[in-house]
Amino acid sequence: LTILGALQVSANGDLANWIIPGKLLKGMGGAMDLVSAPNTKVVVTMDHTSKNGEPKIMQECSLPLTGRNVVDRIITDMCVFDCDKHGDSGLTLVEIAAHLSVDDIRNSTGCDFKVASDPLPFMLHEIEGGG
Repeated sequence: LTILGALQVSANGDLANWIIPGKLLKGMGGAMDLVSAPNTKVVVTMDHTSKNGEPKIMQECSLPLTGRNVVDRIITDMCVFDCDKHGDSGLTLVEIAAHLSVDDIRNSTGCDFKVASDPLPFMLHEIEGGG
């Protein structure tokens, strides 16, 4: 199991998490090795949208890729998607924040997705002293 943050994730499980062009960086680290390990399950945790309100989950990543077809699950502050990284089923909404609707998720996501027959609700909890 590999749990990573991301800058962008595509509908087919592509991951971009190491560089924003034009920004200073120290290096890509080991993310490429982690996501390319045989039989690993890759879970991405991230904000659903950028600071500007732009979707970070999109049809295709616009940033350089860390891995192609590697993401199994995306967990955001709004919902949880399962990703069919080996097929053509794309994303399936499986959990949704209790205070949001499926339309809220659609309006904040840059690609189409399916909705599980009965998506589970989840609650966000503030972490004391967190930031």
